[in-house]
Amino acid sequence: MKRYFLLVGLLIVTNAQAGELYRSVDSSGKVHYSDRPLQGSEDVEELKLGKEPQPGEELPYETQRAMQNFPVTLYTFPDCGALCEQARDLLVKRGVPFTDKSLVTQEDMNAFRKDSGDNQLPALSIGKTWLKGVQAEQWNKELDFAGYPKSVLTYRPPRPAAPPAAQPAQ
Repeated sequence: MKRYFLLVGLLIVTNAQAGELYRSVDSSGKVHYSDRPLQGSEDVEELKLGKEPQPGEELPYETQRAMQNFPVTLYTFPDCGALCEQARDLLVKRGVPFTDKSLVTQEDMNAFRKDSGDNQLPALSIGKTWLKGVQAEQWNKELDFAGYPKSVLTYRPPRPAAPPAAQPAQ
């Protein structure tokens, strides 16, 4: 077993210097690491070794997967008022990363109407699901299904405060 971890570690270090590294899972569930994706594998992930962090990488894995599979966009308009604030607050309290798109021009409105099939605002898209108006129960149900956290503290517990620095003796 130790040899296996040593081999994988050596492979990672070698490939990190050489370029890209891929993690692939074959049809029998065996995990492979290589500089090329495994042919015929559907579960392939490019490992980001030695690269600059991407936005959202500091988020928990579950949230990253939900973002990838079910991106959330809140559609509002200028001077939306309390309804839009209520919608934003619901998403922020849950810890859901989202795009806030304000529909300002007629082109924006036409594109929204074409995509959503309606013109009611505020609206929320979770992947390909459209939700109209602010209905907290329905929004929470869909966000749960997509795998988003139920609150900011679900995946990211608060960090303890750093102990105060020791004062030098006088």
